[in-house]
Amino acid sequence: MMIEVLKSKLHCVKVTEANLHYMGSITIDEELMEAANLVAGEKVQVVNNNNGERIETYVIRGERGSGCICLNGAAARKFQVDDEVIIMSYALMDFEEARTFKPSLVFPRNNRLTT
Repeated sequence: MMIEVLKSKLHCVKVTEANLHYMGSITIDEELMEAANLVAGEKVQVVNNNNGERIETYVIRGERGSGCICLNGAAARKFQVDDEVIIMSYALMDFEEARTFKPSLVFPRNNRLTT
């Protein structure tokens, strides 16, 4: 049996830009992507802690070290600059593998990795 489990999570990052006139997606700082084990084009769920909105979209690589979290296209109507969001991706895996799998959980401070 295959089940879908949490693979990656960027917890409580802030939206830095909302660009209505760009084809849909979410642009994420490349450092944050790497820390969360996300790849360009990967499907993600984005949850807005400020208003409860949830969307699914795909990742675009943003400038490394910029802290960029930009909602593009129609999502820009549901997310505003400074909204706090959680970005999650999921993976299909065998039930037994899922029992021991450890997701990449990242808790940035001000959209930057802390050491």
